[in-house]
Parts: sequence; C-alpha cells; structure tokens
Amino acid sequence: MTHLDPTLPAMPGHRLARGVGRLLRSMDHAVLTEFSPSRGLRVDVISMGPKGEFWIVECKSCRADFMGDRKWQGYVEWCDRYFWAVDCDFPSELLPPDTGLICADAYGAEIQRMAPEARLAGARRSRIMRDFARASALRLQGLTDPDALTAGVF
Repeated sequence: MTHLDPTLPAMPGHRLARGVGRLLRSMDHAVLTEFSPSRGLRVDVISMGPKGEFWIVECKSCRADFMGDRKWQGYVEWCDRYFWAVDCDFPSELLPPDTGLICADAYGAEIQRMAPEARLAGARRSRIMRDFARASALRLQGLTDPDALTAGVF
C-alpha cells in the first residue's frame, strides 16, 4: 500500500504548483500561488524575477483540466512570460507551442521550453507590482497574526 506524504498538497495541481514554486525560487523569483491579477481571473502561480519581470504559470494535472480551461488567454496580458506546468506523463502536444512548458512534480520542476517574452506596458507592470506586493504583505501578516483574520482586520 502506498502512503502519501501528509505534508504534500492533496490536489494534483497544487502539487505541481509546489514544484514550480521551488524551481522559480531557485531562479531568484518571488512566488505567489492563487493570485488574481484582475477581476474574474485567478492564476495558479505568478512570480516576480530579480529585474521585476512577471511570469505566470498555469498548472494542468490532466487532459480534461487543460481542455476545460477557457480563461488562459486572458492571463497572457498580465505577464512577461507565460508557461504551462504539467507532469511528465501529460500529452504536451496539446499545449500551444508559442507558450512556455515546465515539467513538474511536488518536489521540483524543469523548464522544457522557455516562454517567449512579451514585455508588459509600464502602467500594467506598475499595477501588477502593486497588487503583487499587497497580496504578499497580507499573506505574510496572516501567517504572523492569524487572529487578525477573525478580528476583521483584513
């Protein structure tokens, strides 16, 4: 009988995001998961690199997960590089060839195809940087003062 590590996220997409986060952190990126760049959008992983560049990574755990995603094109305009993260058994030929590809598991990841760069406009970069910083600070405060959530501080 196989025993799952209780410290790992239960959902396959969250396990991929964990491995992606480890890869990006090793590249000196600051990483957030479950980030909303705009109303109605929620990306799996966003990172800010050491020069202020933003990468978005969408984690797809299976073919059905990818086929059911109708919003991904809207994410591209919120980053400098856009990637898919999948496990090594995913049929990668389904993924658009003009996007980046990362092979991941819960313990790490590797870039298989670098995403083309499409630099954000200055105003968009400023907005996403502000929102990224605010989300990061709120999450950090939530970790250091969990009671603030129930006290109505957030």
